[in-house]
Amino acid sequence: MKALIFTSPCFGFFSLTILFSTQVTITTLAQNPDSTLNDGINKTRFAVVVGTGSVAFAGGLLYLSEIWYSDKERVPFQFYNDNAGWLQMDKFAHSYIAYHQSYWGYEALRWTGVSEQKALLYGGSLGFVLQLPIEIFDGMYEGYGFSWGDVIANTAGSALFIAQQLVWKEQRILPKFSFYPSPYPELRPGTLGRNIGAQLVQDYNAQTYWFSFSPTSFFDWDRWPQWLCLSIGYSGEGMLGEFGNPEFIRGESLQHIDRYRQYLFSIDIDTRKINTRHRFLKGLLHAANLIKIPAPTIEFNRMEGIVFRPLDY
Repeated sequence: MKALIFTSPCFGFFSLTILFSTQVTITTLAQNPDSTLNDGINKTRFAVVVGTGSVAFAGGLLYLSEIWYSDKERVPFQFYNDNAGWLQMDKFAHSYIAYHQSYWGYEALRWTGVSEQKALLYGGSLGFVLQLPIEIFDGMYEGYGFSWGDVIANTAGSALFIAQQLVWKEQRILPKFSFYPSPYPELRPGTLGRNIGAQLVQDYNAQTYWFSFSPTSFFDWDRWPQWLCLSIGYSGEGMLGEFGNPEFIRGESLQHIDRYRQYLFSIDIDTRKINTRHRFLKGLLHAANLIKIPAPTIEFNRMEGIVFRPLDY
């Protein structure tokens, strides 16, 4: 089933690794005063951006068509309703990936000298554009299906970036990701991942999606450091299957494992606002905003009520 393969999130996290390294390079170069563009498009930079994006996207689609789906039969286009699956954690994954792809697309085009309006139109919609063909692929192969829920989540991620840029001319609310290994892959390694690399994508119990923001972006709090953020998170626990848990695995009862949602509140750092004169370090800090830093966290869930955790896991 599609839910056990995680096609779009898997491809999305792969593309984010490409975008992360490229973002470090672009942000680093952009710190050079001599390379600042006054007007017009820098053809060399434009070629770098378009070339990198095209190669990554074409390579990903080639991998999907020639390797990922190689053992699947082509079928008439079909749909798959997974909106109730994984406590919607996969939808947060789609939105998160699309947001950062759009963020990268916008900044990359601005770095080349493309106007604000065109960079927002073409770069800001990049997350949606990159993810849509993957959903179409899913609809064409046996065991998968085109998911309108995924498309809506992808759209929401790109829209979050575009809306903030239109209204505030900056990104005040930053989607972030954190990961802490869960014990559940031992029970269902084929579904949740046999190693850390696979669990990073497949085990939604181990993932948390956050929205970080600095109060100084909304209120006149002079004493609050601009880089210090508040962060609201969402995750799920006890998920051994997409829509429900099996009652037994290898003869062992699993009825004691409950599926439930987790709502979290923590602090975070906007690494873009850490001052440094080192260009490469500044680029690295800018790209590091993909990830939320570990910090003390207050969690609320229906099983335990309010729980304080020394770190957000």
